[in-house]
Amino acid sequence: MTDETPTNGPDAAVNHTEAGPAETAAAEAAGTFDPTEALKAENADLRDKFLRLAAEMDNLRRRTERDVKDAKAYAVTAFARDMLGVSDNLRRALDAIPADQRAAAESGLNALIEGVEMTERSMLSAFERHGVRKLEPEGQKFDPNFHQAMFEIPNPDVPNNTVVQVVQAGYTIGDRVLRPAMVGVAKGGAKAEAQPSEPGTAGINEGDA
Repeated sequence: MTDETPTNGPDAAVNHTEAGPAETAAAEAAGTFDPTEALKAENADLRDKFLRLAAEMDNLRRRTERDVKDAKAYAVTAFARDMLGVSDNLRRALDAIPADQRAAAESGLNALIEGVEMTERSMLSAFERHGVRKLEPEGQKFDPNFHQAMFEIPNPDVPNNTVVQVVQAGYTIGDRVLRPAMVGVAKGGAKAEAQPSEPGTAGINEGDA
């Protein structure tokens, strides 16, 4: 016993629109083929494919724009990281000169010091033109995303976990950390006073201390 596929009914036209040439010819011969429904189905299929393709192209465009932007912003990352050592040496050279000697320095030494300072400023300006910026964490709350704590300094006059000394400067490039700042942080500083009007504040402050 074999099953016979019905050739009429409400779904007959839809079935034949998805059929092959032979089935379509048979449907036309039987008078059940509806060309309007076939065109509607084909149009819906093409529209769906077009929307999918458009979405894929839009995603590709967005990815390409992001990749190009990142390439421009971070292309100098390796070079900038290498140049940080030069900037560090310039700063060490300036810090190595005692203040009293700088004040009593002769014109020749003063010219040398000013030349080193000018070179350092020029390098920092070049860094900034390429998206590299120096961190200035002193006096700020310690942030592990940008700072690396090297030691703690007891200081009751400064809030706990405040950066009080910078051992090595840190830098960012774009939205990324090029090198975290190596810092010393205050320990045992004053705790923030609890606000009576905000229940739970005291507990939060004590937990952070």
